[in-house]
Amino acid sequence: MTRHETAQALESLPNIGRVVADRLREAGIATPNELVRIGSVEAACRLARARPEDPPCRSMLAGLEGAIRRVRWHAIPKAERERVWKTYERELAKSPSEAGQDGEEEDVAREAGRR
Repeated sequence: MTRHETAQALESLPNIGRVVADRLREAGIATPNELVRIGSVEAACRLARARPEDPPCRSMLAGLEGAIRRVRWHAIPKAERERVWKTYERELAKSPSEAGQDGEEEDVAREAGRR
């Protein structure tokens, strides 16, 4: 897949425009399948590590979750968006060596995404 095709693929998802697609690629997430596989929380953590001066906000995290669900982010109930945000905050607070080792919280975020 060429860079242009990759960008097109990411941008074909709801809530993902050129800028977010570029940031996802900078963080090592090149395809919609990769985004779905790692989930919105891990994607946001990778974005935060790639650009600590400009970490994802609530809207961006909700947009990532919506992209995975293939819906506009505002269609996700507020309680579910809040649950995903809290999981993101907990993951972000972990040291880099701890991040990604606790599959339970990632499972919670993914489960929230399936509802």
